[in-house]
Amino acid sequence: MSKTGKRRMPRWKRIVLVLASFVAVLAVTVGTLFTWLWTGARISTVGAGFHRALAVPPLAASTVEADGTRVFDLRMQAGETDFVPGGKTPTWGFNGSYLGPTLRAERGEKVRVRISNSLPEASTVHWHGMHLPAAMDGGPHQTVPAGGTWSPQWTVDQPAATLWYHPHPHGATETHVQRGLAGMFLLDDERTRTLALPRTYGVDDVPVIVQDVTFDGTRFDHGHKLMRSVGFLGDRTMVNGTLDPYLEVKDELVRLRLLNASTARVHTFGFADGREVRQIASDGGLLESPHTTDRLRLSPGERAEVVVRVRPGERAVLRSFPLDAGLDFWNQRFGGGDDSFDVLELRAAASLRPSSPVPRALAPSDLPTGQDAARHRFFELRMSGVNGRGMDMARVDETVTRGTSEVWTVRNEDGMPHNFHVHDVRFRVLDVNGEAPPPSLRGPKDTVFVPSGTTVRLAMRFDGAADPDTPYMYHCHLLYHEDKGMMGQFVVVEPGGAAGTPKATAHAHRP
Repeated sequence: MSKTGKRRMPRWKRIVLVLASFVAVLAVTVGTLFTWLWTGARISTVGAGFHRALAVPPLAASTVEADGTRVFDLRMQAGETDFVPGGKTPTWGFNGSYLGPTLRAERGEKVRVRISNSLPEASTVHWHGMHLPAAMDGGPHQTVPAGGTWSPQWTVDQPAATLWYHPHPHGATETHVQRGLAGMFLLDDERTRTLALPRTYGVDDVPVIVQDVTFDGTRFDHGHKLMRSVGFLGDRTMVNGTLDPYLEVKDELVRLRLLNASTARVHTFGFADGREVRQIASDGGLLESPHTTDRLRLSPGERAEVVVRVRPGERAVLRSFPLDAGLDFWNQRFGGGDDSFDVLELRAAASLRPSSPVPRALAPSDLPTGQDAARHRFFELRMSGVNGRGMDMARVDETVTRGTSEVWTVRNEDGMPHNFHVHDVRFRVLDVNGEAPPPSLRGPKDTVFVPSGTTVRLAMRFDGAADPDTPYMYHCHLLYHEDKGMMGQFVVVEPGGAAGTPKATAHAHRP
């Protein structure tokens, strides 16, 4: 005992006390940090208002040559765009500073697109949803070097649909799309001209290219925040490059061609007042009959056409609602599932032009049923790659025979959201987790959302030209995942043929 009569605490107890105090402080710090991250991860722009008239991309000019070929010109270029007051944002675009014009062609037409690249680095132009020869596809093997040109040509051989074009350089797709390289490609056919659907472009038939963005001052911030394994998630949305947009509507019915051009965010579109819309088309064209719904979920790269009715003088807000996809609490919050955005306001005129009712029948399906499948294939989606393999430009992963149908089973057990896009073909969703697909997925598709714990079966037919040396892609269209190697390649060969060896095209990009 000390002179003061007090016994000193044993050394080991003092060490335990210090360690316990340290652990307690650390736990409080970590808890506070997590609470801050958790709270800050939820985003909402609901009620922020609509202040700018919606920009509608112009229809691209074209010429028709003596042999009937329709020729478009696209120039990839850098520029500056006025998004926010007080400065200009450095951007990329086609034939302008941001996004690109809408290309339009008829089924049966021969098309050629003369592309020039004035950017400081190589890129590509992929025709998302187009059925065309592999050498014209615009995937990572068809790079256009800085200062270079490329002129793909093909014959349009598919039904009317809302398609789009965007870059596809291996390892740099996310940043190239974020900078503004994207546009729509609309296909028409004889059947759509006979249907009483809204069809005046930019008036009652309107492209709606939805992107999420974040600004750092007047510049884009493309950074991935903590815990965002899905990729980039912005804190605002733009439509056709317009922040806080509104559209003046002068017709009773308006047709919205919805495109989720975000790089990672899954949008659940609906109207704030709960009104129903008539979905008339999915990725690859018209449904067999309209589908009535008040919610429509689109993952990156997916499209849908809806017709909405407005009443004279009213305002209707298109909203992106929180995601209901069975995600766990972590992915729900840090994957953007709890976020809400006011996307576009429709402002109906005091007097509206009458519109014809939406037809009860639209287009008969020409999709394979899977009953005559020549082969079944399985694809497991993980961040490490597809079927455990990361993308290799020099490797052919799958070889399919021209003129055959196949069933592809796609499974996601990765613990995070993915989707699946197949180049060149339109597919039928046979089932989701063994159940019949919802009506929104019963039309022609080329991209499908695959949440964790989900299995989808897809039936597709390969009836285009064979090319054993030039592959098409299949991949997750959450572009960060694609860039990290979640992609594979397939070639189409003649019966009895074998795959060649694709040449790995050199590409240059800056981080």
